[in-house]
Amino acid sequence: MEAIAKVRNIRVTPMKARRVVNLIRGKQATEALGILKFAPQAASEPIYKLVAAAVANAKVKGEKAGTIVDEDDLVVSAAFVDDGVTLKRFRPRAQGRAFKINKRTSHITVVVATPDELQKKAGK
Repeated sequence: MEAIAKVRNIRVTPMKARRVVNLIRGKQATEALGILKFAPQAASEPIYKLVAAAVANAKVKGEKAGTIVDEDDLVVSAAFVDDGVTLKRFRPRAQGRAFKINKRTSHITVVVATPDELQKKAGK
């Protein structure tokens, strides 16, 4: 069983979000939630919600398929951060000049899977 959760145009720079996503990649879903709950980075809160959403998606997908999905069995098989839209703003400076400020956004994707699904992918 594999489930995906995505969030788009979140106001976190991709570089800062990648630092947090690298902490949870390959970990058990419950362990990843524990890590994110106590991580000091600001990006950890939306990523925590995203992992929780992926786990919930896996449960719903399992119920539709008629199988029972246990949270403890799920593993964060893939997690990545892509660049989103960059909001461009200008700041007034001395002598009539203007400095550009880029407010970056991110698209974050988390994929959780059961261990047997990971073995199928590894076997291919």
